[in-house]
Amino acid sequence: MTCDRSTPRTRLATAIAVASLAGGTALAEHPSSAAADSQPLGHDVSSYQKQIDWRAARAKGARFVYVKATESDSYRNPHFSAQYSGSRAAGLLHGAYHFAVPSASSGTRQATYFLQHGGHWKADGWTLPPALDIEHNPYDARKSCFGLGRTAMVHWIRAFSDEVRRSTGRRPVIYTTARWWDRCTGGSRAFGATHPLWLADYSGAAQLPAGWSYLTLRQYASRGPLPGDQDRWNGTLAQLRRFADG
Repeated sequence: MTCDRSTPRTRLATAIAVASLAGGTALAEHPSSAAADSQPLGHDVSSYQKQIDWRAARAKGARFVYVKATESDSYRNPHFSAQYSGSRAAGLLHGAYHFAVPSASSGTRQATYFLQHGGHWKADGWTLPPALDIEHNPYDARKSCFGLGRTAMVHWIRAFSDEVRRSTGRRPVIYTTARWWDRCTGGSRAFGATHPLWLADYSGAAQLPAGWSYLTLRQYASRGPLPGDQDRWNGTLAQLRRFADG
């Protein structure tokens, strides 16, 4: 996706697997065999998009959106409240995401900051589970893994996830790329059974990260008819609504 505080980065393309966690129990539902055209379209946005015509986005096919809320433990999207409430008013399912900077502070601390500034989930039928955007380091290409070893990175992600679950009852969606995941976590298989996968994949042919056998969401383009990055839900609209319900 994107880090708002520096130069724009290449956004991720994501494929998503229908797996969620409610009350600590993994709900792993394989995607339907619906044709791609019947799978709901969505998008993800950040401060770069600023003011958005949400009704126009819905008219173009948007049915859900993820809005960047926070980054690290000090940055908040200044447009988050307007983007988040505006998408809901236009009839889109909406969720919040956090851009991880593991070198800055612990997973627990960043999860707490995220939850305090828009990342919380509620069972209203419209709110998607919180999402963790964890990918290559946009601030130092030489330290793609933020200077953390593989074991430390897995511990960081686990700490973030545990705090989100403790506060919301949901495990976060994990947004990543297969290449980054396998390199920076050492191909950890610790999350695939309990965390929905939002995969950045612009080719449509990328391998899944270790631990996952299918996708929940796919980010397939960095631009298109909808504001921000272009996403697709890997299932039906009814399944997407159940995903929001938890």
